[in-house]
Order: sequence, then structure tokens, then C-alpha cells
Amino acid sequence: MSFSCAPFAQKLFLAVCFLIGMICFLVGTVPVSAQVVATPARDAELKLNQIQVIGTHNSYHLAPEPALLKLIGAASERAAQAIDYSHAPLAKQLTELGIRQLELDVYADPTGKLFSKPVGKTLLGPTSSDPRMEFDFDEVMSKPGMKILHSPGFDYATTVPTLVSALSQIKAWSDSNPDHLPILVLIELKQDVTGPAGVKPVPFDAELLDAVDQEIRTVIPTSKMLSPDDVRGNHATLREAVLETGWPTLGQVRGKLLFALDNEGALMEKYLAEHPGLEGRVMFASVSENHPAAAWMKINDPVRDFDRIVAMVQKGFLVRTRADSETKQARSNDTAQRDKAFSSGAQFISTDYPAADSRFSDYSVRFVNGIVARWNSVSAPAAKPEWEGLDLEAR
Repeated sequence: MSFSCAPFAQKLFLAVCFLIGMICFLVGTVPVSAQVVATPARDAELKLNQIQVIGTHNSYHLAPEPALLKLIGAASERAAQAIDYSHAPLAKQLTELGIRQLELDVYADPTGKLFSKPVGKTLLGPTSSDPRMEFDFDEVMSKPGMKILHSPGFDYATTVPTLVSALSQIKAWSDSNPDHLPILVLIELKQDVTGPAGVKPVPFDAELLDAVDQEIRTVIPTSKMLSPDDVRGNHATLREAVLETGWPTLGQVRGKLLFALDNEGALMEKYLAEHPGLEGRVMFASVSENHPAAAWMKINDPVRDFDRIVAMVQKGFLVRTRADSETKQARSNDTAQRDKAFSSGAQFISTDYPAADSRFSDYSVRFVNGIVARWNSVSAPAAKPEWEGLDLEAR
């Protein structure tokens, strides 16, 4: 009886290949599988209030040009020192410095041209042009719309001149990095100035407050925004939602932006007037912990108010604090306030120095190894120490 061995050999060869393939698959995918499981696990377990990120104060700000800074210093050296800091463009802060909280100072300019001729710019001469401002200052400032600058007299230099352009830059970066952790954008509405300004800002009335919300909505779609209504859900109040249900998980809010009103006092009350629980509003507001709209709080001094910050974070509220102010810490290389901010559990730690200014010292505000987002040991489950040192931004 004769037969050919070719079919048998072919089947044997295929069986061996299959076994080798299975071994390679199992060996090769075990560590990959572990990684795939681990990251979604963090995203599913950790909530927005259980992380810490770094932010920038007056994120658009450029120090006045040397000639203007000298003029300011002649009147007040302290005032000149306080504004002698500059930030990188917004996209660079988000990409290279890992910033996840931004702050914008907004002036109303409903008819345009209100801030087109700063006193300081006039003193420098009619042809003066600051190369750091990569836009046509005169043209942009002549048009209606919310403007971004620190003060309209001498401290007007900005990387981004309008609210719409700032939001457009942030959205463009977010669209290109859809897995990013939420970015908090603080909006400070400016209607007063100090020093010689040459103009009188327009006060924010109810109509202009609505206009701020509308400009944000014009640029940022609902799908990319985490609003007070989103957090409230079916609860009667924001406070109830935060204390009983808590914030969304990281997985639910990746790629999102949330906005907060930096102002307190009368202007905040105006913002709440027709929306007492922030119903229908875009921005969260820094109210007292017992207020129905309590969710996010601005507590800027982590040294004086350390215990208060810890208490608010432990209850479930979001808190923004500051690691430094008016260039003081950078000039003296004093890290005490920064370190208190870190240990307070405040989720958003704002600084003028995400990178050191070599003119002053090596002071900067960064997490160890330059990670973007870290586990918040004050508010997060203590049973997960393996999260210590991980960059929660990464997926």
C-alpha cells in the first residue's frame, strides 16, 4: 500500500505554525493586556476631584516691554516687579508644560476700539510694535468683542487678544489631543483698572454676562464642555450632586473643558441672579460651601487657608489655589507656598512659573518627573498607593 507524505507533512507544518503563533500571541499579549486593563481601570475608578494638575495664572500675560517696565518702576518698583513675568502661548503651555488650568482676564468691548490705543503704547511711539504679539494689535482691538489683557494702560501685552481667539486655540489643541484630561479655564471679568489707563472699562451688566457665556458657547460645543448642568444631573442642586454622587470619572471627562468665574462679590451675584443654582450657565462659581451652587472654589492662599482647602477637598469640592504671586517666590526661590499647595490636595495649582525664570532663580512649579496629572492623596482612595508617581494624563 503506497501513499504520499506531502499532505501529512503540510498538515504537521501548519499545526506547528499554529502552536508557535498561539505561544507568541499569549506571551506577547500578556503585558499588553495588563496595560490595556490598567489604564481604563484608573479612568473608571478615579474621579475628576481625585487628581492634581498644574495651571497658570494670567495665562496670556506678557511682561511690559523694558522701556514701559522702567516707567512703571519709576512710579512703583513693587508694581513693576509684580507684573514682570511672561507666559508661553497657550498651545505651548498645554503641550510642552503640561498645563491643565488656564486663566483669562476678560474686558467687555461691545463696540470695539476701547483698548486700541494703550497709554504705554502711545508713549513708545506710533510705529511701536511688540514682536511677541503675533497679531495686528490695532486691527484686532478695533473690532467688537471680549478682549484679553491685564490692564489697558501699560500692562496690555498679551499672547492672545480676544476671548474667541483664546478659546479657538484651546479647542484646536483639544481636538488634536482628544484623550487629554479636563482643562479648567478661569475667566476673570475686568471692569476696574489701577493706574493711568486712558480708558474706562465697560461694567458687566446682565446682558454682557450672558454675552460671555454666549462667546464661550460659540466656540466650544456642548459635547466638549463639562457644565454645571452636566454635574448636577438629576439632583436638586450642584452641592447635592457633588456631595452625594461626586464628579464624573476621568474616563467620562477626557477631552472636556470646564469654565469657572474667577470673580466673587457683586459680579458673581449678578451672574447667579437669574440662575441661582447655575442652571443654564456655562461657568462654575466660587460660592460658600453651603450654597446650592457649591462645586468649585477659589482659595488662593494655601498657607493661610491650608486647613480649609484640605477640608473642602475631602468633602468632594474642586479647589484652585496659587503656588506663588507677584514674582515674590521666584525672586527669593521660596518653595514654602508651593509645597503647601501641593500637600493641600487642591486639584488645580496655579503658578506664574511652570518653568523657571533664570533671571531670578530655579524656582518652578512642576510635579516630580514632569508628569501632567497625579493621584490626589487627600481626596483619592487610600487603598490605591500604586497610583503614586504615575502620570494619569497618559492612557
